[in-house]
Amino acid sequence: MKSLKKKRRIQIIAVAAVALAVSTAMIGYAMRDGINLFRSPTQLVDTPPAVGEVFRLGGLVEAGTLVRGAGETVTFNVTDGNASIPVRFTGVLPDLFKEGQGMVGTGRMEEGTFVATEILAKHDENYMPKEVIDALKEQGVYEEPKS
Repeated sequence: MKSLKKKRRIQIIAVAAVALAVSTAMIGYAMRDGINLFRSPTQLVDTPPAVGEVFRLGGLVEAGTLVRGAGETVTFNVTDGNASIPVRFTGVLPDLFKEGQGMVGTGRMEEGTFVATEILAKHDENYMPKEVIDALKEQGVYEEPKS
């Protein structure tokens, strides 16, 4: 009688362990598309992304590169002071988007151009995304905002 209880207990523990492993694998598989890593232009040049990888690119909109095309397509370059990446975006830009300001875009690389699906811009005069500040500090071009 005791051996039957032990066998049942071992079977339950084994089934629970397998269920835990399967659920962990399923959660990891589901999350792989939901995680968008931030990259600066310098990091992008040093380590190109995998084909089709979705990531966030941030930096300053390079002065003199903002071109509003016919229709909704806009092109510009994003820089961190060391490297510059061309960006193409089709859609409506945020109201505060302009040259020399910080931005973060979500998208993927296509033939050397970052094709953004979403563009975020600063929301007041002193705000800049933390990732952009960190990247600019690494390059030595970050300036504290004047209060």
